[in-house]
Amino acid sequence: MSYSTENIRNIAITGHSGSGKTTLVEALLQGAGAINQKGSVARGTTVCDFDPQEKTHQHSLDSAIASLDYQGSHVNLIDTPGYPDFIGRALSVLPAVETCAVVVNAQSGIEMVTGRIMESAGERGLDRLVIVNKIDADGVDPETVLQQLREAYGSECLPLNLPAAGGTEVVDCFFQSEGKETDFLSVAEAHVNIVDQVVELDEELMEQYLEQGEDIKPEQLHEPFEQALREGHFIPVCFVSAETGAGVPQLLEVLARLMPNPGEGNPPPVFRGEGDAAEEIEIRPDPGGHVIAHVFKVNIDPFVGKLGVFRIHQGTVTRDSQLYIGDGRKPFKVGHLLKLQGREHNEIDRGVPGDICAVAKIDEIHFNALLHDSHDEDQVYLQSIDIPAPMYGLAIQAKSRGDEQKISDALHKLGAEDQSFLVEHNAATNETVIRGLGEFHLRIMLEKLKDRHNVEVTTRPPKIAYKETITANAEGHHRHKKQTGGAGQFGEVFLRVEPLPRGSGFEFVDAVVGGVIPKPLIPAVEKGIKQALESGFLSGNPMQDIRVTVYDGKHHPVDSKEVAFIAAGKKAFLDAFHKARPVVLEPIVDIDVTAPSGAMGDINADISGKRGRISNTLALAGGMSTITASVPLSELDNYQSQLKSMTGGAGSYSLSFSHYDPVPAKTQKELIAAHKPKEEED
Repeated sequence: MSYSTENIRNIAITGHSGSGKTTLVEALLQGAGAINQKGSVARGTTVCDFDPQEKTHQHSLDSAIASLDYQGSHVNLIDTPGYPDFIGRALSVLPAVETCAVVVNAQSGIEMVTGRIMESAGERGLDRLVIVNKIDADGVDPETVLQQLREAYGSECLPLNLPAAGGTEVVDCFFQSEGKETDFLSVAEAHVNIVDQVVELDEELMEQYLEQGEDIKPEQLHEPFEQALREGHFIPVCFVSAETGAGVPQLLEVLARLMPNPGEGNPPPVFRGEGDAAEEIEIRPDPGGHVIAHVFKVNIDPFVGKLGVFRIHQGTVTRDSQLYIGDGRKPFKVGHLLKLQGREHNEIDRGVPGDICAVAKIDEIHFNALLHDSHDEDQVYLQSIDIPAPMYGLAIQAKSRGDEQKISDALHKLGAEDQSFLVEHNAATNETVIRGLGEFHLRIMLEKLKDRHNVEVTTRPPKIAYKETITANAEGHHRHKKQTGGAGQFGEVFLRVEPLPRGSGFEFVDAVVGGVIPKPLIPAVEKGIKQALESGFLSGNPMQDIRVTVYDGKHHPVDSKEVAFIAAGKKAFLDAFHKARPVVLEPIVDIDVTAPSGAMGDINADISGKRGRISNTLALAGGMSTITASVPLSELDNYQSQLKSMTGGAGSYSLSFSHYDPVPAKTQKELIAAHKPKEEED
């Protein structure tokens, strides 16, 4: 390894699906001499889309790392997926880089993922670079795209270069102040705009430039340029055609000479301690300091095993390093330190601060883990990235009997790789449910189950987790008496029930006096009540938000046993529940729908038709709007397809649980009717 921290540039290549990110990475690698020939997404020959699924679907489905050396700089590129269902995997790489390069399709302009990535990168204090790709496509207007960017993200968006000759060439505007004709604007005007924006952060330079009328050389602009990037005061825009190579040399210049090294960017927030006592600590890219490295990607390969990819923030990692994982007390020896180039794993001797490396076959390593070489750092952690919660669900069941454990192991591995993929067992409905960010996301995960792990499942929409509760106070009583020839069973219970505030759960109160129910048998009464709570009464769904007070009863010195008071407690509770005006509750979720403003009327009407209550509508930049509403979860079955139809595929949504509310009377009758045949079968 011949480079140091000062030479490293870490760039995340992000953007909406179809913007040409993977092809752009190929063009950059070829332009720098890292590969001899540019690969093709269509032919499945690119460095970054090496997974068989990616070749089949011709979409990036996971992040991939490649690097190049150019003009003394070592540039780490992280190619990320752009499909909305895989935005979690794109966002998860942001803690590993100083620069987030957002690729915009000149034909489509600003799209949904563009906005989400720009927002997240800005919140994290990353330097943002916009790359307008496909500038030579038929009918494109790069000037209009630039105007859209400025309207959406502010006047800070300024071009570092400009397209010329109909997008077949690109002319630099930073390192030179005049030059050949361009398709719009002029080199001189673009250069002046950059200088005007950057010198605002350096009083001495501003005085030299404005009052003394002196020309500012590019070298003088370097420090205020970096500061402007860090503070979001300047968002450079570059133009390129990854397909033809126009603008690729200029973009390589920008990445190598203008983007920050790990010592110049905003370091990610690192904390020590827990809760309110947590304090932010300073980390510096010091090669001699204690090692602090962050695992931002995990991959489990059937042949390689678990691969943990990490960014070194402090210290030097070597093949002999002993590293701890989080607060683990047992270190592991690095052994094989790897540098990734797409599918290739190349061994290196050491990794310096700022570099991106990997280790294989360390079972304990996991996503978001902090690796360190000192017990002093065992409570240190990186602030986690805000990744969308998976709400789109499918209930799954093994196709072949006996595959349950195999499926469980495979799902665990898939969940370790993808933080937007969740596996849960719903005790209320007795279902295993997988959740992701959309239909395509779960389809890909099911393909992996079959192709990589050789297991198949059947799927269906998950059952809605209804609950039951009461709306009035009531009393219940039951005497359990059973004689079987020998010792009998006897237990009598009097109790009352009352509703609790929504979300309170279950509360048991022992108000028995005088020993009419012996103290050792009170837990049996509670056990019987809990059995009734779990099995439900109206619709077979669990009960909640109820206080039960046991206040009287009778026992027999010989025949009163635990089993008798379990039965008496259960039936006394059901007697009271029946009288307490019971209702069925349904889960209500908060939904945020982002879509083109022109589709908002249809979306509003659709949500209202789903018994939804709209709480807010917000206009966003780039002709988009967001609606926030509360909607019953049962009304959102197949919503992904419905939203796609209403918005032409340009809409997205996210869900989060809000609360439980009573179902409409008609729905309650249907749920009760559906439960009765099952009771009769039992």
